Amino acid sequence: MKRNLLQIAASLASGTVFGFGLALSGMLNPARVQGFLDIFGVWDPSLAFVLGGAVLVASVGVRIMYRMKRPVLDDSFHIPSSSKIDTPLIMGSALFGIGWGLGGFCPGPAIASLSVGLSESFVFVIAMLAGMTLHDRVRRSGS
Repeated sequence: MKRNLLQIAASLASGTVFGFGLALSGMLNPARVQGFLDIFGVWDPSLAFVLGGAVLVASVGVRIMYRMKRPVLDDSFHIPSSSKIDTPLIMGSALFGIGWGLGGFCPGPAIASLSVGLSESFVFVIAMLAGMTLHDRVRRSGS
């Protein structure tokens, strides 16, 4: 029970730091993301710097992870076992990219932007949850 509470607290702290980072970098603003994707218009390169910083932090974390025997708050690391590029992966990536370009949000910033009350984020999160539910139902009925 105590370890479970620590896992929840660590997740909440990580999500809070992530959300503050998104807010601080301006990535809760869908116009900033759409400006990055508008390479033939008024291009805004700021997202490239945010993504570069995220890759740098993640690469340090991955290097540390591989040196550890197990995570601090779990029995094992949960690393994807498959590296296969298949149709569901390509379709999901395309759908993600289309949603990101049209809405200006990806899931993390959309949820974080709920805290500042952007009406676009509420619409996006509702559509995202509907899509996730539809995906699960279709996947379950096909299995």
